[in-house]
Amino acid sequence: MLLHDGQAQRVEVSAPKLLLATGASERHLPLPGWTLPGVHGAGGLQALVKGGWPIAGQQVVLAGSGPLLLASAATLQAAGAKLQLIAEQAAPAALIRFTLQLPLRQAAQAAALRLQLRATPYRSGCWPVRVLGRERVQAVLLTDGQREWEQPCDALGLGFGLRPNTEAAELLGCRIEAGAVAVDDQLQTTQNGIYAAGECTGIGGVGKALVEGEIAAASLLGQDLAPLRSRHRNAQKFAKRLAAAFALRSELFKLADAQTLLCRCEDVSLGALKSHPDWREAKLQTRCGMGACQGRICGPIGTELLGWQARGLREPLSPAPVSCWLPD
Repeated sequence: MLLHDGQAQRVEVSAPKLLLATGASERHLPLPGWTLPGVHGAGGLQALVKGGWPIAGQQVVLAGSGPLLLASAATLQAAGAKLQLIAEQAAPAALIRFTLQLPLRQAAQAAALRLQLRATPYRSGCWPVRVLGRERVQAVLLTDGQREWEQPCDALGLGFGLRPNTEAAELLGCRIEAGAVAVDDQLQTTQNGIYAAGECTGIGGVGKALVEGEIAAASLLGQDLAPLRSRHRNAQKFAKRLAAAFALRSELFKLADAQTLLCRCEDVSLGALKSHPDWREAKLQTRCGMGACQGRICGPIGTELLGWQARGLREPLSPAPVSCWLPD
């Protein structure tokens, strides 16, 4: 789709080769109260604030896992938010190992970011259990596995990492492995002439995305890949260390109770879905996945919590006016 004079228009393009760089989206895990107003994805809240969302003076808690929590915290702090706590579910020992293995430049960047956030309490081995509030979020119930306590807040950002965006690759018939687009050492997918690079081939940060973009471009142009191999191996090693350090603990997949909504668009709870054997049957009986997001949120949640196969995909991948799909 292209925008012309404010109107979306369908454009068909033919090419002998295609590069997919579809990135990643936030990974959502439901817990009681997560649909209350004032609760956001950590990255979504960061994007809202960058777009002008008023956050100054509000008490904010960020909870979940991964470097995105710190990046979001820096944005919120700069916008005037009163950061109450960053709650990282990873164990302290895992974070120490990860930090000690960082290359010097990345270690310096991490240290500078933490220094910027020095006034904000940071607690590892700590995760959210329930969101508290009536009309909107008022507090979050946290635990360290030994005790529970309430942390008051006006806004809560939940960030449980990222998941590769594989929908376009799936529609094109590319194989998906471990939730990411499968590629060879030239970054070609299982479909001849279709390449993929960046977070869609696996979460690994900006360094991995940049070098994979270079490799994919060199492959498309038939250039020598040897000068890029070492950088790519290092990026892949970093991705493995990142995944190991911030691997989600099993408790996070058991937070939702029978009343917890999994499909926010159609108000379908976990209890209502458990009686169905698969995604298709649940969709037919409960309308799960038939709302505005078309299963983009509840689909992956169903896979992680219920073991269902991924939802069926069809065009368009993003909502578009019906007029764009009607014949001239």
